[in-house]
Formats: sequence, C-alpha cells, structure tokens
Amino acid sequence: MKTICLHLQKGGVGKTSISGSLACELTKRGKTILIDVDPQGNSSSWFLTESPKHELAEVLQGKIELDQAIVKTGELDLIPTFGLDGELKLYGESKLADEPFIFCDLVEELEKLGYDFVVLDLSPGIGRLEKSAILSADEVITPLTPDTFSLDGLEIFAHELKKLLKSFRKSVRHNKLIINAYDARIKQHQEILEQAKKTAGYDKFIIPVDPAFRKAQSAHLPIQDLKGSEMAKNETLTAIKKLAEVI
Repeated sequence: MKTICLHLQKGGVGKTSISGSLACELTKRGKTILIDVDPQGNSSSWFLTESPKHELAEVLQGKIELDQAIVKTGELDLIPTFGLDGELKLYGESKLADEPFIFCDLVEELEKLGYDFVVLDLSPGIGRLEKSAILSADEVITPLTPDTFSLDGLEIFAHELKKLLKSFRKSVRHNKLIINAYDARIKQHQEILEQAKKTAGYDKFIIPVDPAFRKAQSAHLPIQDLKGSEMAKNETLTAIKKLAEVI
C-alpha cells in the first residue's frame, strides 16, 4: 500500500483539486481512499452531496470504528471532515500532541482493510495535524502555482520537512513538484516555470489553468467524469494520469 499527501504551507495552490483528482485516477489502479485532513472539509464538500454521519475526528478520538466513517463515492472511498462544527481543528490543537503517530495507526488499519492507495488532503498549515499526517505518508508531493511566493514556500517547506523527518527518524520521499494553473501566455508564468525546472531533485508535472476543476467540484464529480464542453483539458488529464502512473 502507498500513502501520498500533497502539501505546501500556502493556500490556493490546488492541493484539494489535485488530491481529489489524483485519488480518482488511482482508483483505476487499485482500491483507493481519500482522507480529508483539512478542517475546512473541502474534499468532503466536493465529493458528497449530503452531510456525512461521521467524520475523521471521531475516528482519531476513538469515538467510532474506522469503517463507520468511510463513505462510498463511486469508485473512490472517502473519510470526510465536517466543514461546519467539525472537531478536527480542536483535536489537532488539543489532543494530538499526546499521539503524534495517530495517522500512522490509521494508515495501518486501512491497509488491513485492503486499500492499495491512501491520499491525504491537508490544509495549508504546518502544525501538529499536518505533521502527523505527513509522518504517515510514503511520499509528499508539492503543488505550487507559478508565482514567486510559491517558490519561496517550497524552500521553506523542504526545510521544515527535513527537520520533521530528522526529529522523528522517519523517511518520506519528496521528489515531485506540480506546477499548477500554468498559463503559457503569461510571461511571469514562463519565468517561474523555468526557475522551477532548475530546482534540483524534483520531477516536474505541469497542469494548465483549467476551469474544469471548479466545474467538477460544483457538480460533485471527479474531473475525469466531465463530458462535452465541460470536459477537462487534455493536458490536465494527461498530467494527472502520468502522476498516478509514477506513483
């Protein structure tokens, strides 16, 4: 089983869009579950049309069994988080300090349930909640948008990740970058892409500006399921497919 999370401590880079799309693509290759580790619950809002009965925080606190929280959404399974009145943020701030490996335990239980892939959608922070999730992963993939702040954020995140892994004596691969919302017509995007390409040690994947992400989320559908004029760009679908293949 492989556990993947997407992270950069900067909002608006497309972590949820790519996490959800990648998870849906991975369902073609094995049993996959997406875990909404963002207190805002954006992944849950995307894939669910009705409010779920249970959320991730209840599992982490031992209030319910793991299988009670799993929601079926087509081929993709989901462990949701309540965006409103959810307990995940409070749990991360209060109780998580006493159990930093709780996500490692969760991933082990998911492997027993026969999952091939686990995808964790994280919030932009780098607090206890995000660190605990990262420690459970085999690989962290960083999405960034073609702007200077994202490149600065990549350097800061790589530094923080190195410290985290050293402190807990863990090994998590971090060698893939996604340049998201790229528009080749914009000179700054061209310049930032060239800088990103020079960043050593990373495989790069380019996803263009694509309104299909917004449309898919509004329709509560995977981006791969959009049809006709709503369909995602070929470059988008190809990049997501290649990313799933190398994972």
